[in-house]
Amino acid sequence: MKKINKKPDLDRLAVFVIERDRKSLKTIVKELKDKGAQVYTAQAPGKAGDILMREHIDVIVASVDLINEQVINGIKEYKAGHPESLFYVLADRSYSFVETSLESVRLLVNDYISKPLDIERFYSMIETSMGRSFINESTSIATVDPLVSKIKPYFLFRSPVMRRTVAQIPRIAASEQTVLITGETGTGKEIVARAVHMLSRYSSGPFVPINCGAIPESLIEGELFGHEKGAFTGAIKTRKGKFESAEQGTLFLDEIGDMDLRLQVRLLRILEDKKVFRVGGETSVPVNMRVIAASNIDLLKAVKDGLFREDLYYRLNILCLHLPPLRERVEDIALLAVHFLERVLTEMNWQPPYPNLSSETIHLLEQIPWKGNVRELRNLMTRVATLLPRNTKQIFPFHILSHLHEREPEYACTPTEEYKEDRPAIKAGMTLHDAEELLIQETLKKTNGNKTKAASLLGINLRTLRRKLNKPAGK
Repeated sequence: MKKINKKPDLDRLAVFVIERDRKSLKTIVKELKDKGAQVYTAQAPGKAGDILMREHIDVIVASVDLINEQVINGIKEYKAGHPESLFYVLADRSYSFVETSLESVRLLVNDYISKPLDIERFYSMIETSMGRSFINESTSIATVDPLVSKIKPYFLFRSPVMRRTVAQIPRIAASEQTVLITGETGTGKEIVARAVHMLSRYSSGPFVPINCGAIPESLIEGELFGHEKGAFTGAIKTRKGKFESAEQGTLFLDEIGDMDLRLQVRLLRILEDKKVFRVGGETSVPVNMRVIAASNIDLLKAVKDGLFREDLYYRLNILCLHLPPLRERVEDIALLAVHFLERVLTEMNWQPPYPNLSSETIHLLEQIPWKGNVRELRNLMTRVATLLPRNTKQIFPFHILSHLHEREPEYACTPTEEYKEDRPAIKAGMTLHDAEELLIQETLKKTNGNKTKAASLLGINLRTLRRKLNKPAGK
């Protein structure tokens, strides 16, 4: 955006506060006067009209419980003659009653703000509403390094931590060493892996992803290494595995921490020898590709716990790139939220200008812990955009809050109501082994085959879960 040096004068604002609660009103008035504002007050809706007719008001602040048809009509009439005046609604933190008043105030209100009023944030909102332009500090990955311009500009950020992280991608891509990408679920590890691939000498080859935690152990060996015809029942023809499919390209091993220890030995050998043996095969097949692995668990701790091979860890961890969780890059939240919102609205054939996020909405989004990180934010904004009324001009907190209960379950926490209500049908007369096996299989279904998450839900460690999965039937 173009920078405008002129800053609005906030030192001599005329503010009209409509609030019934004496204690709240007294506090607001004191803080506004400390800022140099001229303050007018009303504790009942009927008195608001007189002040609006008599005084010149810059900012109107009204408690949501006092907003009735009389107040709305008075504000509407005042703003018709003073379109530069601002109107804010004070609501409790849950924004109760806001939606019921939406139809009557949506064309008038500039923003909502929660009680108790934070005076510094309130003045910041006023400054924004008055149209103070600023230098757009958003950064795309293409501005970090010219090489990255060939990647779709999905990386949006303004935070220093992401700038430092993304700046490493071109240098890592220039190497041919294995890469380990770490970070919590939803931080964008596969996107980064694709970026490394696109900037590497292997970019003309395929990018082949495989989730090591989502494929049953009985199948993953064939998926990775392929098999010869007749290697097992149903192997009616020779089939290439992921290693061969990624020839002259990049193989992305996601959730590498979920890989069985036995397969870890084979993976280490392939990385060292650049040769793969198909299941049932007696001769090796040479392979040439780059391997990028990713994990959302602490692999070094897994090594200490005996769940991950130390030699494989150091073989993969030649180059390491850690992706910070969204809560550590708060400056990027609004930027990403707008991006996801506008992307969905575009898909739904909305025409610009798109609804913008109010200051209070941005503040709300920045307070959410986002345990699912960017993926959780993307899903939330997708729901918001999909169900948004067509005439919406601005996104307010209640648009967001109505969808927060639909956030993704946190597997590391106690089971959600969804899990409690959908328990496996364990019946009287079942053997302990059968009941245990049923519980494990149903839990794996719920976690889409992710053994780390399943083990957490079951209250056992990953090694115990693997042992139970490999236990012969009836034992």
